[in-house]
Amino acid sequence: MSPTQPSADPKLAAVLTQSIHDHWGVFLTEGILLCVLGFAAIAIPRIAGLAATVVLGWIFLIAGIVGLVATLRARQAPGFGWALLSAIIAIIAGVMLLWNPFQGLITLTFVLIAYFIADGVLIIGLAIAHRRELSGRWEWMMVNGIIDLILAGIVISGLPGTLFWALGLLVGIDMIFGGASLIGMALEARSPRPQQ
Repeated sequence: MSPTQPSADPKLAAVLTQSIHDHWGVFLTEGILLCVLGFAAIAIPRIAGLAATVVLGWIFLIAGIVGLVATLRARQAPGFGWALLSAIIAIIAGVMLLWNPFQGLITLTFVLIAYFIADGVLIIGLAIAHRRELSGRWEWMMVNGIIDLILAGIVISGLPGTLFWALGLLVGIDMIFGGASLIGMALEARSPRPQQ
């Protein structure tokens, strides 16, 4: 794609913009609801963490069952064994999370710690690479990586107590930021657009 070539169809972009403008109230309502749920998750992070674990368990279980049915219907498809194994692993993961959500919460918190450490190190490396190339805004990447490592440190320093609230707290924070962005988008889309 050349630098002068538009990345998207202008008509499609106009239709999407108009649709968001026409339904800004729905986005505003969803944003407010996400913020309320986010604040509730922060207020009661243990319940939010368990709820996230149960929801994830159901997602794995349903995805595994659907994948298993689809795989068994297409036995002649390439990679049948891999697809079958993937579906079975998803079912097992879902059953384990639903069978013992407390243990699942603990496991997910350790996965979260590992993610923050790995992501933090990789983002810091990316920031250093951008700095060497003298590209702008590398500082924000560096801050992002450092924050990931700080979050991992906070969760690790509070073990074992943080195992029961860290996931719920982070889910709540994520919901608030997601809700706030939807509210901002809805309020921006509410204003009338000039005719193109």
